Amino acid sequence: MKHLISVTGLVLSCLSMHPAQAHGDAKPQHGGIVQKANDLSFELVAQADGALIYLMDHGKPLASKGITGKLTVLQGSNKIEADIKEASDNTLRVMGVKLGKGDKLVAALSNVGGKSMTVRFTIK
Repeated sequence: MKHLISVTGLVLSCLSMHPAQAHGDAKPQHGGIVQKANDLSFELVAQADGALIYLMDHGKPLASKGITGKLTVLQGSNKIEADIKEASDNTLRVMGVKLGKGDKLVAALSNVGGKSMTVRFTIK
């Protein structure tokens, strides 16, 4: 009986624990799609002639200076690639692509804090 009470107490305490939350805010600040990679947040905002990617580090803007990359867009069986370039303080710019519902995107970035990383997005 003592073991049953102990086990029940342990189970109830585990059920009442809150799941761990990632640092920073994962909500879109510019109306886009937010993904996290290496504790950084990347918000993709589709535009008529391309996209913007906003960079955040634990809720604070992350400088985009020196960051470059390639965006690969999969539209069904079509594959389109476009350069990712620095735009302003914490923003990267992609030009020459039209994004639509169902597109899958892979942003391969270089020099993000001295590292290379990949961020994946899906347009819903």
